[in-house]
Amino acid sequence: MNGTQWLIFFMIIQVFHGLGTWKLYVKAGRQAWEAFIPVYNAVILMKIIRRPWWWTILLFLPIVNLIMFPVVWVETARSFGKNSNLDTLLSIITLGFYNFYLSYAANDVIYIEDRSLQPRSGAGDWVSSILFAIVAATIVHTYFIQPFVIPSSSLEKSLLIGDFLFVSKVNYGARIPMTTVALPMVHDSIPMTKSKSYLFNDNFEARKTSWKNKLQLPYLRFPSFENIDRNEIVVFNQPADTLLDMNDFTPDRNYYKPIDKKTNLVKRCIGIPGDTLEIKNGYAYINGKKNDLPERAKLQFFHTIKTKANIQALFNTYGISESQEIPVFEVKSEFWNDEKFQEYLKTDNIALDVVAADSLTTRVTGGMTQRIFDKLNVKIVDKFYNANMTEALAAKIAQDPSVISVEKTNSKTSNPNLFPQDSEYTFSVDNFGPIYIPESGKSIDLTIQNLPLYKRVISEYEGNTVTSRGNQILINGEVATSYTFKQNYYWMMGDNRQNSIDSRFWGFVPFDHVVGKPVLIWFSYDWNTKRIRWERLFTTVHGDGKPVSYLIPVLLLIGGLVAFNRFRKRKKETK
Repeated sequence: MNGTQWLIFFMIIQVFHGLGTWKLYVKAGRQAWEAFIPVYNAVILMKIIRRPWWWTILLFLPIVNLIMFPVVWVETARSFGKNSNLDTLLSIITLGFYNFYLSYAANDVIYIEDRSLQPRSGAGDWVSSILFAIVAATIVHTYFIQPFVIPSSSLEKSLLIGDFLFVSKVNYGARIPMTTVALPMVHDSIPMTKSKSYLFNDNFEARKTSWKNKLQLPYLRFPSFENIDRNEIVVFNQPADTLLDMNDFTPDRNYYKPIDKKTNLVKRCIGIPGDTLEIKNGYAYINGKKNDLPERAKLQFFHTIKTKANIQALFNTYGISESQEIPVFEVKSEFWNDEKFQEYLKTDNIALDVVAADSLTTRVTGGMTQRIFDKLNVKIVDKFYNANMTEALAAKIAQDPSVISVEKTNSKTSNPNLFPQDSEYTFSVDNFGPIYIPESGKSIDLTIQNLPLYKRVISEYEGNTVTSRGNQILINGEVATSYTFKQNYYWMMGDNRQNSIDSRFWGFVPFDHVVGKPVLIWFSYDWNTKRIRWERLFTTVHGDGKPVSYLIPVLLLIGGLVAFNRFRKRKKETK
């Protein structure tokens, strides 16, 4: 729903609230009209049920209010003497409409002005404590700090697999949840199940008219404390997560997730709005200048290693954890140079790199489907090993007496899976662009040639209908020769340059997809060695120099707080 529709919906709810509770307000010594005034009626209700005024704020916080509404329904019933388990159950399962019964049908309703707010049993005390712990945790998780775990090696050396982060949502402005009916502190699925954790219709055609989707809030954000700077590490929702199969980067329009329920990713922001970005040999160039990364960022590239030693022993010696065994395929040159063979490669989305070629045979490496392997009698004639490492480590390994050569890989072959998935753009993972990153309020000339780069921005992210007719571009049915962007966009990439699924595959990241800024590694576990990385506990994510652990100061602070609380408790007991 848009803002106007939400306002109408809100006013209808206020009318229902007033009709259902005005008699209760009167019995509590208030005026009938007070039950109908939006927001003010909630403040008065808090006085009636003897709860603090700031509970009113919680009623208007998405996700948190899903917990608070049932609490208020129950508290209202108890304020008028309805304390039984049945009263509690009826208040919840009728979605608050039990108040209508209390107002119009029940004969024994008496306002209890001085009722005790203490739970009447130990179980009730536990339920109350757990409930408000969930409320507090949901507020912190949704609007302030969210825990996040690093699932992949795309930022290896800066952030490791098994790092547990605290992600600040206030730095870039906390985003108000757009999906209003969802389980608190759960992302897109219920743990240990494949069931959605939210109310939404994923089917593209059905979602146009589904009542579930009418409950979506428009995009809103609290004011930010800072802008996203170039080279900062950012957590965001994957823009192209309209996928059933995460290995296929072509969006499926029949499957859709709300923005705030798309998969959370963490990458480095290489390009900010207004930048022109180009990638040469794996290095990013911004506005024509090579991008200078922070000291903690360590780029990694695959290097081809030839050695006289056992390859696995070499990897173990130098701590190499990511490697590939690369087969070398031999194709007859007459096939390789044939247009039909190249068409096969395009059809199967295969990108191959030429290793060697002569008039008779061509040797290539890369992905190969079984269909082409069988059809063209391709042979495996050799194999070599690619190891992922920094250039500094590659230089060190090259000095090893058992190593014949170490050569950095550099793919120049067009990859059809790369953004914008258009045959006119022959980008590779290591050589990409140049490409302009859209900035809010800025305009570009729109042509048939650059339309593939910005069509998804204009249509998917900014809500327009984009079509073409010959050399003409139509936006919402009108011929367009330029376009002005409505929001900022960013280019996110991994430091692990040749083993990262990032903006090179799905393009620009809109600002409304940004979740927050990682600020602290609070825990780190190495899944391979099954040990805690003590040196990484309570280290900052950003900053100069090597990460410094603040574990000892944190433990001292916790110990001090515990000791102070015990001292205060003893002093209170003595009095």
